Amino acid sequence: MTTPGPAQERRQLRPTDVKRLNRDWRRRTGARLGLLVESVTQPFNVGSIVRSAAVFGVEHLWLAGNTTPPTHRNVAKTALGTERLVPWEHAGTAAEAAAAVRKEGLRLIAVELTTDALPLHEAPLGGDVCLAVGGEDHGCSPALLAAADAVTYIPQIGRVGSLNVAVAAAVALAEARRREWST
Repeated sequence: MTTPGPAQERRQLRPTDVKRLNRDWRRRTGARLGLLVESVTQPFNVGSIVRSAAVFGVEHLWLAGNTTPPTHRNVAKTALGTERLVPWEHAGTAAEAAAAVRKEGLRLIAVELTTDALPLHEAPLGGDVCLAVGGEDHGCSPALLAAADAVTYIPQIGRVGSLNVAVAAAVALAEARRREWST
């Protein structure tokens, strides 16, 4: 590996270079990745989640509970057009959404702080998996946690107890892909 030269030689990638780079990463990606979003009501959060889902190649987005749909006009302000790139459906209750995930052959891993949750870097994220996140105030419901195959949490060392749901979804999606790409 060579060391980059002076900063003036470094440049941002052109759009065609970015497309080529993304195509190369897509070729290295084989696992199916889904996302279940339960009772996330803030359009900004839903838009951010949808955008992250598009970035990390989520093949399907299941909405449960009272999650704001991607068609809501304020979602588009954050999703920036990516809402058309991720197929989605409102799958009803958390239990119904979990059943829909399993019908597609995905294991369901909830992102939540529970007594049996594994740190994200130790979570069983290999193969075809669907991550699940819950609402802004209360996280994943007891029904969603009961339906999950495993639960994971994002280790944090600061004095804040949790991340914003959209940020947590992005971190978990990134880790699922990173794990796949590093094997």
